[in-house]
Amino acid sequence: APSRPLRPAGGSMSVVEHVREMAAAGLHSNVRLLSGLLLTMSGNNPELFSPSQKYQLLVYHADSLFHDKEYRNAVSKYTMALQQKKALSKTSKVRPSTGNAASTPQSQCLPSEIEVKYKMAECYTMLKQDKDAIAILDGIPSRQRTPKINMMLANLYKKAGQERSSVTSYKEVLRQCPLALDAILAGLLSLSVKGAEVASMTINIIQSIPNLDWLSVWIKAYAFVHTGDNTRAINTICSLEKKSLLRDNVDLLGSLADLYFRAGDNKNSILKFEQAQMLDPYLIKGMDVYGYLLAREGRLEDVENLGCRLFNISDQHAEPWVVSGCHSFYSKRYSRALYLGAKAIQLNSNSVQALLLKGAALRNMGRVQEAIIHFREAIRLAPCRLDCYEGLIECYLASNSIREAMVMANNVYKTLGANAQTLTLLATVCLEDPVTQEKAKTLLDKALTQRPDYIKAVVKKAELLSREQKYEDGIALLRNALANQSDCVLHRILGDFLVAVNEYQEAMDQYSIALSLDPNDQKSLEGLQKMEKEESPTDATQEEDVDDMEGSGEEGDLEGSDSEAAQWADQEQWFGMQ
Repeated sequence: APSRPLRPAGGSMSVVEHVREMAAAGLHSNVRLLSGLLLTMSGNNPELFSPSQKYQLLVYHADSLFHDKEYRNAVSKYTMALQQKKALSKTSKVRPSTGNAASTPQSQCLPSEIEVKYKMAECYTMLKQDKDAIAILDGIPSRQRTPKINMMLANLYKKAGQERSSVTSYKEVLRQCPLALDAILAGLLSLSVKGAEVASMTINIIQSIPNLDWLSVWIKAYAFVHTGDNTRAINTICSLEKKSLLRDNVDLLGSLADLYFRAGDNKNSILKFEQAQMLDPYLIKGMDVYGYLLAREGRLEDVENLGCRLFNISDQHAEPWVVSGCHSFYSKRYSRALYLGAKAIQLNSNSVQALLLKGAALRNMGRVQEAIIHFREAIRLAPCRLDCYEGLIECYLASNSIREAMVMANNVYKTLGANAQTLTLLATVCLEDPVTQEKAKTLLDKALTQRPDYIKAVVKKAELLSREQKYEDGIALLRNALANQSDCVLHRILGDFLVAVNEYQEAMDQYSIALSLDPNDQKSLEGLQKMEKEESPTDATQEEDVDDMEGSGEEGDLEGSDSEAAQWADQEQWFGMQ
């Protein structure tokens, strides 16, 4: 049997070098076939290939398996390769020089052991074996860790809740690559490292390279994002977007859209998402929120079209599934929305929007305890997003756990600060308890002083005025709120109030406007149909009409008065938004 590497006739390259060249050329399927055959030959005749060549064959074969997404098989081959490398290291220590000139270029071309360990860690993450991935990367001495190893370790530590180790690894990435912006954004800033400290790590590079002066402002903007200071974050990103070379940057526009959404400014959020989408028709990031906002506005045809477009771009991201789930949710097909939300989570377990969709579907199906688990996970992933807390509080109210809802609302109020949104959320819970009605009124007045057009605060204040039968005040409040915006829920509630004060014609107009904004709004349709029925029997006395209308007003003012959960689901359509 031959005891040296096989060489083609008339050529100087060994067969292993051919495998290496094919691997370098990206011919993975060819590498897989040939390396598999050569490994069988090696098994039948151990003298056929040198230890270093066996190591190379195992690595190239494992790489081809990795490319075919056969991660478990790849791990087993990488493990065998590392064992071969260990044996190779021992023999090279025993025999430092064999005198074989051909071995020198081979040893220079050997696949990196560090790279093999990185690929193994990638396999483990794909197999959702994060502990094994951490273990293999942790075993690499710090000084030998490349930037991508530090980045992967940092992400794994973060996911495992090991924040201190995560911060250390992200800082190491920045030390090696000062412009690693994701290490700043998804890394250090998300782990509450101060913006000033992060900026200090990039100051030298900013000063040494022209046209990078925007970077310190960029870091400042995202530091505000991660501390939940939406207003200052919006202002800072707007200043970047308008005054620098970064005008029309899709990432910045997407961030702006998301910030407007978090601040409850849905109109501007939709506007920025549309701008971003026009600049990049293949945009996926943030489209789940955009789809949700369109669904909330009753634009279900647009949501359906968006979902189809996103599926054509990629069905391996959570966003298309969430958008499709939003369409189902607002079509009241909750079990389908539940399935689509679950599919999205399967693709991306960190998708907050998918968790909110699934939580909302579970809650509307009466599976409140399961919904609570999903909202808690959303809060863990996005502690500065108020909509996550809203979903959880609605679950507590749906199960009559008013005390838990009150504790949570107070905590949110303290941690996220006293703004129109947190004030309204706390007022929502206070409205559930007869003892705290006055407190609710005070909180809502504060919220409306800060933001007179904040829809949720207007809806809650209208509910309070309805209970007190102060219909004229309610009408004035709603007219004022509708002066600069048009919203289906507000038009419908105004219709209910007008019925209560016998303004039937205008009430019908308001219901019609509400239906033009959202043709699927069942409550507006019911209000309109009830009025048309009332109008048809002409011989009915005016007094009877008034009585019926007042009854209708009481029942339809805010259909969620009896059940806070239903109120949010039907009127505010709360999941995934402020």
